[in-house]
Amino acid sequence: MTKIESHTPMMQQYLRIKAEHPEMLLFYRMGDFYELFYQDAERAARMLDITLTKRGQSAGEPIPMAGVPHHSVESYLAKLVKLGESVAICEQIGDPAASKGTV
Repeated sequence: MTKIESHTPMMQQYLRIKAEHPEMLLFYRMGDFYELFYQDAERAARMLDITLTKRGQSAGEPIPMAGVPHHSVESYLAKLVKLGESVAICEQIGDPAASKGTV
């Protein structure tokens, strides 16, 4: 990953939170999904048998991404904890439709 300022505001927020919890898988709420990015996405996709895809680009590089629906996140979290993983969850605080910038 490159300098944080070269990323989108959403990805800057994700990267700042991830830097505070580097050893944990970070589930980042995006609307109706919890998404994981970069190495977290790759690890979670393997452990949870979910699709690894890409979410556009940030800082000119494609972003590996995996996600799960918010209504079923508990079962995925339970599986990760059972596998010995630590997990951090970042929730949205506000209505994304009514907000400007990151929420």
